[in-house]
Amino acid sequence: MRTDVVRIEGTDFLTTLTLGAPVGLLALHGGVEGGTAELATEVAARTGATLLTFTQPTGPPAHIPSIRMSDCAPLRTFLSHATLTISLHGHNRRASPRTIYVGGSNRPAARVLAAALADSAFTPVTSLADIPPPLRGLHPENPVNQTRLGGVQLELPVLARTTHPAPTDPEVPPEEVVEGIVAGVGVLMERGGAW
Repeated sequence: MRTDVVRIEGTDFLTTLTLGAPVGLLALHGGVEGGTAELATEVAARTGATLLTFTQPTGPPAHIPSIRMSDCAPLRTFLSHATLTISLHGHNRRASPRTIYVGGSNRPAARVLAAALADSAFTPVTSLADIPPPLRGLHPENPVNQTRLGGVQLELPVLARTTHPAPTDPEVPPEEVVEGIVAGVGVLMERGGAW
């Protein structure tokens, strides 16, 4: 495990990188999108996946769009090591408090993760037509799409990211969501790109 402080657009981020299996878990907005870093960390610990999290140790939270975060050394290392990325994000859509939007460029892998989450209390949505455009994760400069096999962007509502109604440090992700993503990562690792 390696930790570094990087500065992006005037904001300091603490990055934690652990190189592991070819499937990589990425949380670009840990702290700002509460529970995403903790969820990625727990899934990586249980699966041996590569892990990279970004948190903000000081200052007011800043949400820098994913497409503007790719020019830093830890993320370049992650993208050169992993072959498939699962990027965890948070959404606060009041109309869909139990919907997990499953975007990203690797649609077969997205369906694998959605199937693994189907038995949870959340509804995974894979149809790009049904995912709000800002949550689709399809931009080619989005880090989720920059590994060799592209990736899956999971947009998680608050209830899928933390078991607490108010922010805590650290956040505690719901076990059913952890188990669902772990199962999906397991299938992706077993199939090695043949989805």
